[in-house]
Amino acid sequence: MSALHELTAEAAVRALHAGEAGAAEMVDAALARAEDDRWGSFLALAAEAARERAREIDAMPQRPPLGGVPIAIKDALSTRDLVTTAGSRILEGFRPLYTATCVARLEEAGAVVIGKTNMDEFAMGSSTENSAYMPTRNPWGDDRVPGGSSGGSATAVAAFQAPWALGSDTGGSIRQPAALCGIVGVKPTYGAVSRYGLIAFASSLDQVGPLARTVRDAALLLSHIVGRDPLDSTSLEWPAPIEVPQATDLRGVRVGIVSELMSDGVEPGVRAAVERAMGLVEELGGEVRPVSLPATEHGVATYYLIAPAECSANLARFDGVRYGPRLDDSDDIVEHYERTRGLGFGPEVKRRIMLGTFSLSSGYYDAYYGRAQRVRTLIRREFERAFEEVDIVASPTSPTVAFRLGERVADPLAMYLSDVCTIPVSLAGIPAVSIPCGLSEGLPVGLQLAGPAFSENRLLAAAHALEGAIGFDPRPPGVL
Repeated sequence: MSALHELTAEAAVRALHAGEAGAAEMVDAALARAEDDRWGSFLALAAEAARERAREIDAMPQRPPLGGVPIAIKDALSTRDLVTTAGSRILEGFRPLYTATCVARLEEAGAVVIGKTNMDEFAMGSSTENSAYMPTRNPWGDDRVPGGSSGGSATAVAAFQAPWALGSDTGGSIRQPAALCGIVGVKPTYGAVSRYGLIAFASSLDQVGPLARTVRDAALLLSHIVGRDPLDSTSLEWPAPIEVPQATDLRGVRVGIVSELMSDGVEPGVRAAVERAMGLVEELGGEVRPVSLPATEHGVATYYLIAPAECSANLARFDGVRYGPRLDDSDDIVEHYERTRGLGFGPEVKRRIMLGTFSLSSGYYDAYYGRAQRVRTLIRREFERAFEEVDIVASPTSPTVAFRLGERVADPLAMYLSDVCTIPVSLAGIPAVSIPCGLSEGLPVGLQLAGPAFSENRLLAAAHALEGAIGFDPRPPGVL
């Protein structure tokens, strides 16, 4: 058997149930990697609690389904008595009184939380450089970003600190870091996973999902978190169980490559890797044809009106009265709010709050926010029409490979364009999977596969078959 930290989650579960290893050993192996955190993956570790929980699982007469396999959790998800900051100073030291539903479901199934991962503040960013605490570095290159906002979770998985992790995706925050770190990321259908306990960025877009080193691991994790939650009115009854895929071919699968997302903005090496993957689709018996989604060209502009508008409302609750540090030397309540929010929020969060408040203001609502919602409807309808002709649409996940730390910090627009391929899928509320499809300049390239609502099983099956044909090695040089 491989070293415990090198096992996939699926292999770890098998080893635990076969008695080849114990949960305490698994957790110790993961914590040993996480405690030597040269990449800045974690904001908080739950070492003592994780070891105690692992011992409890080992003592159970019947081991739970996930057997005690360790997992890392994005710091946007509430965890009872474990610090949860959403990457922001305004929540520094905050310990929630409850655990997010998706995390609680995993713990009930036998997963052991080892820590909370770094992220862009309140999930606003594409590089994890907007964290109020520290940047995270990509295991494929210490001078490269891991993507964002779930960069800490992606790095923890890519650096073999945890076999899998939870992230959240608003405009690409699971898929884009998965692509840049050479792992698998899944954004489920909107409503598939309860958002109860997820610190909100944009409520009509946020969705929790898995990051893992294999498609089968991602499917296994997803199978334990989907489904209706009475605590979240937007969560959905799930029509069929999520299956761990076994497909080895793509016979009968029609894949549409999105012309607008293979444009001049995509780096040549990224485009070449995606085109090679489309060649493999045909070798596996699938059909590849071009599809056009013209409204996706307006995706970034649409997203950066809708998401900031929702965040300006969601973040109004963070005022130093109910959560986080309180400044007690203010003369009145208005000064208290101004000082607390001025010191507690970072530049990108302030930028988006101001943009959102402006777009919702009297006289501008119809011109900006209302129009953006109408374009969102057009994007969704174009996807619906495309799915009348194809089963899956494909594109690069990110138009570039991992860029250098600091390269885009002073240019917000360039940073926003990192999500140009992922945003349209989020606006449509449909599921998507990102898998690594090769290297460009020695760095991973991600392939995004998207399908109609509730098509997770079909997407995961196609992604698994293609993953096998691509044969990507997820081990960054020098990490193991």
